[in-house]
Amino acid sequence: MKAATGENYAYGGRELEIFAQATNWKRYWISRVAPFLKGDVLEAGSGAGANTTVLRPLCRGRYVSLEPDARLVREAEENLRHRLPETEFRTGTVESLSPNAMFDCVLYVDVLEHIEDDRGELACAAKHLRPGGYIVALAPAHNFLFSAFDAAIGHYRRYSRASLLRCSPGGTEVLRVVYLDSLGVVLSLANRVLLHSACPTHGQIQFWDRVVIPLSRYADALLGFRAGKSILAVWKVNDCRK
Repeated sequence: MKAATGENYAYGGRELEIFAQATNWKRYWISRVAPFLKGDVLEAGSGAGANTTVLRPLCRGRYVSLEPDARLVREAEENLRHRLPETEFRTGTVESLSPNAMFDCVLYVDVLEHIEDDRGELACAAKHLRPGGYIVALAPAHNFLFSAFDAAIGHYRRYSRASLLRCSPGGTEVLRVVYLDSLGVVLSLANRVLLHSACPTHGQIQFWDRVVIPLSRYADALLGFRAGKSILAVWKVNDCRK
C-alpha cells in the first residue's frame, strides 16, 4: 500500500480538470454524501481541492485535505487558503498520518480505484476513525465499462457491489452500497465499444452533466439505485470494535 509522496510523486491523471465543471454531477453525489460529513473530516486524495471547495463548507469540525502530490497541495493551498482559511492542506497519504490523528469521517472521492491495495487502504483509514465514524467512498462502477480512459488515468479497476464489499475493513458495518448515474452506463459503454476514447471531449462532458445527470437522478430512484456508472459505499466503525 505504500506509495511515494511529496516532490517525488506526481499524479498523472487528467480527469481532475476534465470533470471540474461537471456541476450537476457534483451536486448529485454531494447530496448523497453530505449526511455523513460530521465532526472532523479527512478528504483522502483531495487533488487540487476541486471537491474541497464545496465539501468544506458542509463541515463544522476540522477538515484535512490530504493529497500525495505536493504540487497539487501547493495549488490547492494557494487557491483556497483565503476562501477556506480553516482548512488544513497536507501532503501525504492515510498511511503517513500520525497514529493519533483521529477523525469522524474519511472520504474518498474517485480515489480508491487509483490505489493498488484498496483493502489495505480502507483498513488503514478505519484505524483513524473514532467509534461511530464513517468511511465514505465514491468510485467508478463495473469492470465491463473499463475503458481506454480508465487505463489512461491510472485506474486499477472499477467496482461492483460485491467487489467493493470485499474491501470492508474489520470492525465496521456496511450502511449502504448504491449505484448512481444509471443512464451514464449507456454513455460509458458506447465509449468503450464504439469510441475507444482515452479522453472525453469538453462537449461530451457537458452533454453528460447537463442532460444525462438530471435524468439519471430520476431514473436512479425509480431503479432503487441498483444500476449506475458510479458506486457509493458507506461503512460505520463499530462503537465496540476490538
